[in-house]
Amino acid sequence: MENKFEVSTLILRVILGITFFVHGYVKFSGGIENTVGWFASIGLPGSLAYVVAIIELVGGLALIIGLGSKVVSALLGIIMIGAIIKGKLAAGFLGNGTGAGWELDLALLAMAVVIVINGSKLLSVDKLLFNKKQDSVSENI
Repeated sequence: MENKFEVSTLILRVILGITFFVHGYVKFSGGIENTVGWFASIGLPGSLAYVVAIIELVGGLALIIGLGSKVVSALLGIIMIGAIIKGKLAAGFLGNGTGAGWELDLALLAMAVVIVINGSKLLSVDKLLFNKKQDSVSENI
């Protein structure tokens, strides 16, 4: 069996991926125009909603399969920082009764940072694509 560390980062990677994939999917299936309008209402360019939704949707899928996990997690972490600062900070950690707080965003940010720092190779496409190259390089040294 793989070590506990690899299993734990796999769990974080897949749960983070599922969470963001669903969030991106909902943005498109619910009408991206609503998200565009909300972005504009908080002073962000409405077109940024498309960028965020695509990163969430495609990035979530990439995390699930383990493709570019560090880069994708960094992008998702940046999105979470923006969500906390621009969208939820004023509502407080647990919310203010009219809007959600930023506790979930902080947890997702922490998960993303763990993957950025440690990676997650167990059951990943990255391991399939790049592991043989690394093995052959280490044999030549």
